[in-house]
Amino acid sequence: MEFGVLGPLEARMYDMSIVPTAGKPRQILALLAIRAGRVVQVETLMAELWGNEIPRSAATTLQTYILQLRRKLTQAGVQQQNGRNVKDVLATCYGGYRLAPEDFSLDLVRFQQLVRQGGRTLAENDPRAASEQLGRALALWRGPALTDVPVGEVLATEVIGMEEEREWALEMRLDADLTLGRHAEIIGELRMLVSRQPLHETLSAQLMTALYRAGHPWRALEAFQSLRHALIKELGVEPSPRLQRLHQAILANDTGLQAPSSMLHALSA
Repeated sequence: MEFGVLGPLEARMYDMSIVPTAGKPRQILALLAIRAGRVVQVETLMAELWGNEIPRSAATTLQTYILQLRRKLTQAGVQQQNGRNVKDVLATCYGGYRLAPEDFSLDLVRFQQLVRQGGRTLAENDPRAASEQLGRALALWRGPALTDVPVGEVLATEVIGMEEEREWALEMRLDADLTLGRHAEIIGELRMLVSRQPLHETLSAQLMTALYRAGHPWRALEAFQSLRHALIKELGVEPSPRLQRLHQAILANDTGLQAPSSMLHALSA
């Protein structure tokens, strides 16, 4: 069974889609997939579907949605292919339901594995391998998480966590690329990211560093002023001491801002 939540919801079993067309069953399937192998309590599912306005018929309606999902699994050939009962795949447990993790793949799990590998590799001073691993992780995303699924309070929290991990992976990959001397290659990407998130200090710092290393210190200073203006206008605060130190280093033409010479030598070899 293959699931995808890093974009529109995907769920396939034996090359057949099992994604329901109705919104609420899609919510249930997405939440069960994200938490595969764990029991999702009935109360959690109800909170996701109805928030604080849970109808009296909620328990019966939820059971109907579970029945619809099991019917999808049956149509996909659960019993015909391996003899497993559909209730073994989508099990009723004490207080909730559980999607079996056996023969189960989820793009989120693969993404998280690659991000952890990339983070360790970057910490071990291997930016080339880290950039490759983190790039593969980011390539798993097909758009905003669960973009075609109605999102209640429970899934909203899950989506926030996924998007934050995506942002962290992107920041690490950009750090790795800067270390590799790829500053000119990522300026366009960084400009786009900063335009979308003008208050994001880490992305602005990476853009300033890339511009300085590419021989455009005045543009790096302009990037700082844009960040400063946005922070003052939106939040009434100055850039952090970290950004102000970077600003002063650019003004002073600090050679410490250059890409590591050993890495540049390795690239030209």
